[in-house]
Amino acid sequence: MDESAKHKEKIIEQFSLQAVPFAKVSGHLDSMEVIASLGGISALDNVLDVACGPGILATYIAKKAAHVTGCDITVAMIETARKRQAENGQTNLAWIQGEAESLPFPDGTFSCVITRYSFHHIREPEKVMNEMIRVCKPGGRILVADVSMPDNKAEAYDRLELIRDPSHVHALTEKEFCRLFARKDIKGVRRSSYGVDIELETQIAASFPAPGGQAIIRRMITEDIGIDAIGINSRRQSDGEIVYTCPISVFTAVRI
Repeated sequence: MDESAKHKEKIIEQFSLQAVPFAKVSGHLDSMEVIASLGGISALDNVLDVACGPGILATYIAKKAAHVTGCDITVAMIETARKRQAENGQTNLAWIQGEAESLPFPDGTFSCVITRYSFHHIREPEKVMNEMIRVCKPGGRILVADVSMPDNKAEAYDRLELIRDPSHVHALTEKEFCRLFARKDIKGVRRSSYGVDIELETQIAASFPAPGGQAIIRRMITEDIGIDAIGINSRRQSDGEIVYTCPISVFTAVRI
């Protein structure tokens, strides 16, 4: 089995376990209106959510768009997304199992193609970017939202996340993100940012590291309070809970 296939197995293994607890981490529910606004989602849009996970964002955007398709490699995530749709009583959603590197749609199918919190799991982001642009209509919009680290903190953050989630590959640096969007087939590139606050113990409960990993994660984040070598501003609140903030970059562009 080649490295790409091994990595896909890691993703499926991790997110099959995370399908239900992932949706319960409050930080993953934040900022959906920000994404919808930056993506310019309207009642005329046919939207694709790449690596849609448990359908948190897709079901939210479906309240604003004509139709939303969620695509994910993990069957358990698709099943969780369908349950969320049913609970919401929504009819303008479809779910497809598929790989981000080879999206199962014809060229120019969607007026808006988005992905949130997925690129740090991808071995070759350029391939996914190529696919997102391919399936987007000329004049349509592309949006990518993900963790983005300063150059001097990316290595430490990657080290932490690889322990927490073995399917993590690399959080793009700010410079790498900018290079990813420096293409001739898109225009009007814009960058925005926000932070996602995450409570440490809630995140640990929703994670499935190797044995002993939880203690290492707890120690790494606790020891980084007041230092911020990892780039997540770890801090202890008045109630004793430890909270940290993941910096998120949002890049948008228009397909030429």
